[in-house]
Amino acid sequence: MLKEFWYPVACIKDLKENRPLGVEIFDEWIAIFLDSSKNVVAVEDRCLHRNARLSKGKVVNGELTCPYHGWRYCNNGQLSSVPSEGPKFTPSASKCIKSYETYLQDGYIYLKLKSSSNGTSRIPFKIPYLGAAGYEHIRLIHKFRAQVPNCAENFIDIPHTTFVHPKIFRYEQEPQLIQSDVELKDGNVHVRYLNETSNFGIFSKFLNSKSSTIFHEDNYYFPNVTHVEYRFSEKMHFNITSQSVQVTKDETMVYTDLTYNYGFWNLLAKPFVRWVGKKIIAQDVDIMRQQSDVTAKYGQQFLSMPSDIQHVFIELIYDCLRNDKDPTTLPNRQKRVEFWI
Repeated sequence: MLKEFWYPVACIKDLKENRPLGVEIFDEWIAIFLDSSKNVVAVEDRCLHRNARLSKGKVVNGELTCPYHGWRYCNNGQLSSVPSEGPKFTPSASKCIKSYETYLQDGYIYLKLKSSSNGTSRIPFKIPYLGAAGYEHIRLIHKFRAQVPNCAENFIDIPHTTFVHPKIFRYEQEPQLIQSDVELKDGNVHVRYLNETSNFGIFSKFLNSKSSTIFHEDNYYFPNVTHVEYRFSEKMHFNITSQSVQVTKDETMVYTDLTYNYGFWNLLAKPFVRWVGKKIIAQDVDIMRQQSDVTAKYGQQFLSMPSDIQHVFIELIYDCLRNDKDPTTLPNRQKRVEFWI
């Protein structure tokens, strides 16, 4: 079931007219190119002839050309030309590499490896506030040595921010007791924080100078999207959307989109927002690598506290997906928890 969803694999701007892109998803190598009509095409990254990587070749007249012997493939994956055979070569439906569906949205190329088993198809998650009036946008892409559910758990985990992102995100010396309502509903997880007012690290005075109660909500949308939203005031709104894509069994590519509205501070704040975003993600990459190393040695044995309930829900959902079960069939649950950050 996991392969039936749309996943971002590249940015549209990175795909050039005469050069294919090579991407990896679920341990599959995929070549992406533009055909003669400028449609985005995705095919298996393997020449039928001698197993060369088609993504290392070029695009000629909208056809993907192998770098080894020049075999060409058209936009449905069918072999169209074999130079050594000359004009006597006749294309055949049996001489074809696997092709995949693509979808363009929000500047990404999305890919789906399998058609939906139930005949329905959800479009990709729409990045909130991307392109909205008054909002700036920053895109960051990183590879994590971790699995998708562990990445998703990290992205909506507040307690770790005090220790993995000290000062830049939280101060350990200024803990605050907060409450949250955590809900598992229709296969997704929603967390609403009720009384968060302070402890936003070095940017506290800028983001919430009056220490008033802010709006903060974290969401996980199966199979791979997290959305974190902070509304510090009417003029301070910040969103983090992360799409985690399994590359190999132990590696995940994370596409992060930051959309924010700081009013007249927007442009001045942009380099700082980018720097902070990259710094925080780099710290998360490191801690997740450590977690993966320990998990590889000792297995995934987690002792959970009440503040980890959203992680437990994510693991339940992802276990359903791994076992080809519909997570929307899980019973809806809701719990209020209290913890320190």
